[in-house]
Parts: sequence; C-alpha cells; structure tokens
Amino acid sequence: QVQLVESGGDLVQAGGSLTLSCTASGPIFAIRSMAWYRQIEDKQRELVASINSRDSTTHYADFVRGRFTISRDKNQGTLQMTSLEGEDTAVYYCSANLRTLNGLVSLDFWGQGTPVTVSA
Repeated sequence: QVQLVESGGDLVQAGGSLTLSCTASGPIFAIRSMAWYRQIEDKQRELVASINSRDSTTHYADFVRGRFTISRDKNQGTLQMTSLEGEDTAVYYCSANLRTLNGLVSLDFWGQGTPVTVSA
C-alpha cells in the first residue's frame, strides 16, 4: 500500500520559516512528480508548488512570490517556507503522481495533511 506522510506543520509567528516534509513509501516503481497543496478553511484546495522528476522543473502558485522552495530527493519531498504570513495558515497536503510496482499507469496519491498556523 502506497502511503504519503507529511510532517513539519506547526504554529509559527508571522515572518517565520517552516519546512514541511513528505515521505512516500510502499511498492513504488517511479515517482513522476510531487506537489504541495493547501486548503484554507472553507476554501478549495489549491496548488502551492510542484516539481517534475524528469528534469526537476518546478512550478509555484502566484501567491508564493519567491517565499517557498520545493525540492525532492528520491521518495522524499520538501517544502521550505519563509516569510510566512497569516494568509498562509492552512492544512498542507503532499501529493505524488507515481506508478506502483504492479501498476500500468501513474496515479495520484495524497497524504493526510499537516496543519500550518501562522500567528500575527
């Protein structure tokens, strides 16, 4: 069973930094991409950043404005967040598009989420 487990969510003061980690485990053949999403209360889940495994191409949402950095090393993804603002308060989810050992196509898998709270 493929699992994605996030960690690193915490309470932090505005202007502070936080690093989120995501570890993928299980019968994984290959990870095509990893991404971080967030869901602010009462709003739709939105993409924060993504990274492509083929050439490490990254993509960031406009609201990131150079404050976050996504990276990936084998089965672990990381989101480094700096200059955090109150508006960044949300549950952050890791997602991976991957192919399992017995799979014929790549599928999206999700973690359970890790909460980030930024206080004023």
